[in-house]
Amino acid sequence: MTGAAFARALLNPDLPVPEGLTDPRGRPSARRFAVYRNNVTVGLTAALAAGFPAVQKLVGEAFFAALAREYLRAHPPAVPMLSAFGGAFPAFLEGFPPVAGLPYLADVARLEVALVESYHAADAAPLTAAAFEATPPEALEGARLGLAPALRLIRSPHPVHTIWWANMRDPAVRPAPAAQDVLVLRPGHDPEPHLVPPASADFVAALLAGVPIGAAAGAAGPGHDLGSTLALLLAGGGITGLEVMP
Repeated sequence: MTGAAFARALLNPDLPVPEGLTDPRGRPSARRFAVYRNNVTVGLTAALAAGFPAVQKLVGEAFFAALAREYLRAHPPAVPMLSAFGGAFPAFLEGFPPVAGLPYLADVARLEVALVESYHAADAAPLTAAAFEATPPEALEGARLGLAPALRLIRSPHPVHTIWWANMRDPAVRPAPAAQDVLVLRPGHDPEPHLVPPASADFVAALLAGVPIGAAAGAAGPGHDLGSTLALLLAGGGITGLEVMP
């Protein structure tokens, strides 16, 4: 029996118990393996549910449990960190026919991945508003901003922020069909998703690509409220450095 065969059988109850498994007395241990297999499946399902609570609410606990079993068979854990177990979940949902009627589900999962990644991202000292304001205005246009490791940007053709908010914060909220952009910031210990206008998302996307502030503002267009976007980034600990070019 190879390790790969053991792993496949461990995650798929439809496969037979691997041959050669015995208990300490040398007897076949099919029952012990079945119990262990069930415990692993239950544990991984619980880990997936912890990372995707909004998705679980949208599809229901029973369906999510069945969905999780299909996912873990297709994407068994590759690293010994449960927080990384759901990284492929959004893409899996896109290709999973039973949820084809919920086209927004994969992007809700992407937002939840972003929240988990933001939570586990490295700490970085944020730039203060005073330090930013001390930079001469003429130097800001060509300056580059250092962004926090915890910052994430999710852009979706669906009302992903409102759907997440309705399931996790305020069930009275009713999503309307519309594209939404979400900026995830972590000012303290817990990440927070912020609904931002498309122009602000364009600006942040340009910053993430290493574009200087002036050019990033140009990419956002003339209607962009640069001051409000910078204020949000500073308040959320999203800016960690300011590199003024000579």
